[in-house]
Amino acid sequence: MRLVLASTSPARLALLRAAGVQPEVVPSSVDEPATVAAEEERIGRPLDADGTVLLLARAKAEAVAAVHAGEDALVLGGDSAFAIDGHIHGKPGTPERALERWRAQRGREGVLHSGQWLIDGRTGRGDGAVTRALVRFAADLTDAELAAYVASGEPLAVAGAFTIDSLGGPFIDRIEGDPSTVIGLSLPALRRLVRATGVEWTALWSR
Repeated sequence: MRLVLASTSPARLALLRAAGVQPEVVPSSVDEPATVAAEEERIGRPLDADGTVLLLARAKAEAVAAVHAGEDALVLGGDSAFAIDGHIHGKPGTPERALERWRAQRGREGVLHSGQWLIDGRTGRGDGAVTRALVRFAADLTDAELAAYVASGEPLAVAGAFTIDSLGGPFIDRIEGDPSTVIGLSLPALRRLVRATGVEWTALWSR
């Protein structure tokens, strides 16, 4: 049995490798904004953070699972979003937006939402889970520290404009919840999803 990761996230890949799993990486071609917009139009209201990450994780998994039907493979899709004051923040994309977010969230806390969806290639059945972790940012961060962090480029391509497993780690005072959720994929939730397919988590170990 092998795990297929329907994601290009370096953090998710590194997280799985550190946990002993060497996934096959197959990026999906999901148009995330269009997928969210279509679902919001269907249900007639905006999606909350949980709904957004689960929707996108499922869409990514289903797109990749379509080419692995009938195979001895588990296909995993994932997505993350950071919410503060009820507003969802994805990847900032630009240095200006990243710096603006950091100045606003300095000394405050928000919730990182991680969605994961797993499809069993043998049966086509899928299931998902959303996990959350509270993140508290340091209050004593200087403007110079924030400018240097943004200039590194790291926060531009991650949900919430921060990491805990790289350069952003020293700027986080506290985490309440599963740390892997903040990195982008809940390993405990994934273990339970894998076990529900009848596969033991340890069967995915490559070392």
